[in-house]
Amino acid sequence: MSRLDTAMSTFAKALEELERTVNRNLQRHTAAEGLERELAALRQDRARLAQELDTVKSEAKALEGVTDEVSDRLDTAIRDIRSVLGQ
Repeated sequence: MSRLDTAMSTFAKALEELERTVNRNLQRHTAAEGLERELAALRQDRARLAQELDTVKSEAKALEGVTDEVSDRLDTAIRDIRSVLGQ
């Protein structure tokens, strides 16, 4: 094998290694882009769920006030009925 053949063989091997490295980096980049899109979607979901949670907490607080009022009215009605029945 001549020096030129040896050099060409070394060059071909180096070129193949470069192609493999470029392909691996491209795959990593593609995977990273997919993960970035997924992360963005998860962040949007989190923001939406946080907003829904705030809404539900607000509704629960309002219902708690209504529940307290109904409980007070029932207590008053029960006292009134007992008072009437006791006479």
